[in-house]
Amino acid sequence: MITTPIATARIYFTDFFRIDPACLEEYGAFNISLINDLPLFVDPFLLFDSEKDVYASLHEDIIRYVRFLRDRSLEGPLSRGIIKEWFHFPEVRQNWLGFSQQGNEGSGLGGRFAKALHLNLNLLFRDFGSETVTQGSHLEKLCLLGNGVGRDHLSDFTTNLIKAFLLDYTQTFARENLQPSQLRRTAVQKVRFDYDRQRWRGASYELPHWDGDFVLLTPKDILTKDEAWINRSDLLDRFQDIYPSIPDEQLRARVDAHFRKILSDDPKEKEVKGAAVATIQAFPALLDYYIREKEVTGGNAHKISDIKVKETEEQLIRQIILFVNTYLAGSSFYTEGDTFEASLRRVQFLKDVIENKDGYRLFYVKGKPIKREEDLHIMYRLTWFASPIEIDREVNNGRGPVDFKASMGSKDKTLVEFKLASNTKLKKNLENQVGIYEAANNTSKSIKVILFFNENEYKRVFEILKELKLLERPDVIVIDACGDNKPSASVA
Repeated sequence: MITTPIATARIYFTDFFRIDPACLEEYGAFNISLINDLPLFVDPFLLFDSEKDVYASLHEDIIRYVRFLRDRSLEGPLSRGIIKEWFHFPEVRQNWLGFSQQGNEGSGLGGRFAKALHLNLNLLFRDFGSETVTQGSHLEKLCLLGNGVGRDHLSDFTTNLIKAFLLDYTQTFARENLQPSQLRRTAVQKVRFDYDRQRWRGASYELPHWDGDFVLLTPKDILTKDEAWINRSDLLDRFQDIYPSIPDEQLRARVDAHFRKILSDDPKEKEVKGAAVATIQAFPALLDYYIREKEVTGGNAHKISDIKVKETEEQLIRQIILFVNTYLAGSSFYTEGDTFEASLRRVQFLKDVIENKDGYRLFYVKGKPIKREEDLHIMYRLTWFASPIEIDREVNNGRGPVDFKASMGSKDKTLVEFKLASNTKLKKNLENQVGIYEAANNTSKSIKVILFFNENEYKRVFEILKELKLLERPDVIVIDACGDNKPSASVA
C-alpha cells in the first residue's frame, strides 16, 4: 500500500476532516480535494466486469433503469413533466470528481441530454437491454454515436444511478471514522427509483458536511481518467479493424460498400472518421461487435484504470502535499497587495521553487512531464488554499475562458494565463487571446506564464517572444521545468 503524507494545509478530504489518509486508503476510497474537482469519473464497465457482487448488482440496476426508459419511450410521446422526472438529473457535485476546472460545479443532465437520450432510445437503440452479440447491455452504448450524449453525460448519469450506493458507502465510513460533530443528517433527492409508482424517491443519510453541503466518497476501483473503457474515440480509431472481423458475411459486405462509397480517393483522417460515423449510424449493429471486443479484453480495463488512478494520486495529491508542506505552508507567501502584485509575486515564487528548489518535480509523473494544460490548471488551483484573494476560472465572460482571474472587489482584477510551451497555439494566444480576455473582464492587468520541459521547447518559446517583442516584459514569465535536463549555456 502506498502511503499518502498528511498536508499541513486543508486541501483534501482527510485534511478537512482531520483523519489519517491511511484510514481512507484502507477503506478503498479516493482522497478527493474539497477545493477543486479532480479529473476522475466512474466507468460503468468497471462495474459490469467486476468480481464484486455489489458492483455487478449496481450495473444491473443501471441497465434496468435504462430499459425502463426505453420501454416508456417506445410507448409513445412523453409529457414534459415525465421527461423532467425520468431523464433530468443534477450533477452530483458532492463527489468532487469530474471535468470541472473551477470548484465542483458542473452543468448536470438537463433538457439537451434528456432530448438526445429519449431520441436515441426511441430510434437507434430500440434493442437496448436485449442484445444478443454482447455478453450484456452497456450504458456506454448510448454515447458512442455522439448525438448529444457525451463523456461528461455518461459520468453524470452513471453517478446519479449509483448515488444510493455512494451515499451508503460514505455514511458507513463516516460513522466509523469521523466525529459526530463532523456529520449532519441530510435529506437527499432522487436516490432510488420506485418502479411501482414510476418516480424517484429521496432518502436521509448521516454524511460528512463541509461548507454548507454534504460530501460523497467514491471507491477507487470503479474510477478511471480520460476515457471510459468503451468510448467513442476508440471506436472511431479502430473502426477499420472492427467491421472486417464481423462474422456475418452479408453484413460485412454491406458495411464495407457503404463505407467505401463515402470516401474520396485520397481521404484524410477527418474524412475517414466522418465516414465511420455515417456508416455506424446506418448500421447500429456495428456497436455491438465493437462492445463485444471490449468485453473480451475487459481485464485490461481494470489494469489501465488502476494505473490512471495511481498517477492521479501521485500528481494531484502526493506531489501537491509535498509542494505545499515544503514551500507554502507557514511561509509569508500570502502577503497583501493589489491583485497584480500578489499574482506576480506568486508566479515569481513558483518560478524560484520550480527552477532552484526541485519544485519542478510537481509537474512530473514517473519522470515524464505533464502533457495537458487542464492538469496544470488544477495543480495550480490547488496551491491557492490559503489566499485571501478570490481565485476564479472565468467561464462566461463572453469571449471564451481565461485560466484564472484573481480579484479583490470589482475594480481590482488580474488575469493569469498558463500555457505549456508545447501548445501549438502559443504564439496566437500571446498575440491576441489575453488582450481579448482583458477587454471582456474590464481590466488591463494580466500575467502570461509559460512552462517548458526541454531545450527544443525553450528555443521555440524564445523565438516566439522575440518575434512578438515580449522578451523583456515583466508580465510574461517563462519557467524552466526541465529539472536535471537544463538547456545548454548556448540558449540559456
